[in-house]
Amino acid sequence: MTGGNTMANLNPYLSFRTEARQAMEFYQSVLGGELDINVFGEFPDMVQNPDQKDLVMHAQLTTADGLVLMASDTPDGIPFEPPQGFSVSLSGNTQERTQAVWDALADGAAITMPLDTPPWGGTFGMLVDRFGVPWMLHGDPE
Repeated sequence: MTGGNTMANLNPYLSFRTEARQAMEFYQSVLGGELDINVFGEFPDMVQNPDQKDLVMHAQLTTADGLVLMASDTPDGIPFEPPQGFSVSLSGNTQERTQAVWDALADGAAITMPLDTPPWGGTFGMLVDRFGVPWMLHGDPE
């Protein structure tokens, strides 16, 4: 444990080849909140190719209820592998809010498990969104 009143945070940080801005703007439209974006061009010598100065070096979406989602692009010269072996899990919402987020994320997505009532109650579903990011959504039992 550390001293002081600091609290550690564990947040998803998504990597894209060149789609971070579009993805984060989409997630903002789904989840709400404030989106801050910094591009590589703001920091001299960060990219080798001037054509990539507008790629996202860091984006952070922060919602009023405390959710934080971060992302960046991967410029040429840095190895990039599409994400795999994880899911962004969103839980603790009402079933109504979960349905609304599901409906928005499902646009252009591959549904891996339809949103339905699981044995433990509430609602649960899994999908891979239009940007290739896997999501798990759970709405609390009411």
